[in-house]
Amino acid sequence: MLSLCVVVIGVDNTILNVALPSIVRALDASGSQLQWMVDAYTIVFACLLLTAGSIGDRYGRRRTLLFGLAWFGVFSALASTASSPGMLIASRALMGVGGAFIFPTTLSILTNTFRDPAERARAIGVWAGVAGIGIAIGPVVGGLLVERFGWGSVFLINVPVCATTFVLARWLVPNTSAREESPLDPLGALLSIAGLVALLFAIIEVPNHGWVAPDVLAGFAIGVVFLGLFAAWEAHTPRPMLDVRFFRNPRFSAASATITLAYFALFASTFLLTQYFQFVLGYSALKSGLMLTPVALGLMLGSPVAPRFVHRLGTKRVVVFGLLVVAAAMACYASDTIMSSFALGFGVRLVYGVGMGLTVAPVTESIMGSLPTTRAGVGSAVNDTTRQTGGALGVAVLGSIFASQYHATFDSARGLTHQVSHAARDSIGTSLQVAKHLPAGTAARVRDVAGDAFLSSMRITYLCAVAVVLGAAFVAARFLPARAAEPPAEHEVAEALAVGAENAAN
Repeated sequence: MLSLCVVVIGVDNTILNVALPSIVRALDASGSQLQWMVDAYTIVFACLLLTAGSIGDRYGRRRTLLFGLAWFGVFSALASTASSPGMLIASRALMGVGGAFIFPTTLSILTNTFRDPAERARAIGVWAGVAGIGIAIGPVVGGLLVERFGWGSVFLINVPVCATTFVLARWLVPNTSAREESPLDPLGALLSIAGLVALLFAIIEVPNHGWVAPDVLAGFAIGVVFLGLFAAWEAHTPRPMLDVRFFRNPRFSAASATITLAYFALFASTFLLTQYFQFVLGYSALKSGLMLTPVALGLMLGSPVAPRFVHRLGTKRVVVFGLLVVAAAMACYASDTIMSSFALGFGVRLVYGVGMGLTVAPVTESIMGSLPTTRAGVGSAVNDTTRQTGGALGVAVLGSIFASQYHATFDSARGLTHQVSHAARDSIGTSLQVAKHLPAGTAARVRDVAGDAFLSSMRITYLCAVAVVLGAAFVAARFLPARAAEPPAEHEVAEALAVGAENAAN
């Protein structure tokens, strides 16, 4: 039952990618709007996770799950009927609300069900592997749906899945909660949401306006201020939504930083690969979906076996090895020769997925195992927030690097008039659309420039992603404990919170 919930979110995170080229053609969406279709969901999802996790811990995890499933299904149906890029972006943002109430609840329920550390580690490995199933079937199902029923069907498919899961959840999921240990913190929730929204908005808008544009600088400033206020409030309020003292535990803080950087690279690589397959190699939506499945297959293979390696070698060694495997595979992503070959590309993406599996499962267990089970909802939310925030930042930052290089290549291209170059420089999707309305000779030149611009931008962007993954490996090697200490006893946390409350009162 919990696995089906994870699959729903996993499918949605990947199914949209194969539909993006069709959306460009149907809604005349720009490159910036495509980025917002991906990031609108991710930003809302990430910003609400902490609040949703806290609500689940306080009022019941089953109630939270049911609300999320109902909300997600309704706005998936709305997204399928979108008639403009703005409407689709808004629908995706509202879907993010439902996702925020679904995903952390699954891990929270799992943590409260499996109390023994060894059993919990194995269960989280299976949980991470099942998440790979959603990632695997999303592109394939999306490709089939786009080719047979149009791009809107990739959202409509969520409706029957959510309805089925809703019914099963009512029967099978217990409504566990920890009301006394899970205080409401409205001010903390508002500060965290405002800070993340402002920060991510600024990063996403960099390609369109530049790093020193007033609205970009204002977004960065507002984000930093509000996140700083959030940290200060959580440190001093007697009943915080997120006790910042948890970050003093390197199992919690180093693992959170590591997963953020790993997903930074993962989301951006998937965003670019889909466009590469369809726009550069000319694959259909279905074939593009099939070409993305090796990553998920590798994740499904690596995640369940990771706890065994951790038991023998320790968390640090396994995570660092996994990240080095990811970095090596990501370096191969920058090669058109490798990625255009079916056999070589399949192998590289499979290895990438195995590396992610060896990384994700131990890091997730480190985060959840470092917290008491009464705060499992918030712990799960932190785990998911780091993933989604890292993913949004990856698409935004690496997307900005890619777009800047793409624009620069078009601006310096010879054989094109300024008018044609300006009209075609936004993205490769826009370039190919513009080429359809030009004379044969000029159209061929635009397509050639677009292909060269995409490949040169892809090389630079993936090498930047390699540097990010290596940074994650350094963080894990330097700060992540080799072995897990005993998780804090619930009475010790309660005593610590009581002392904090007394100090705040004084």
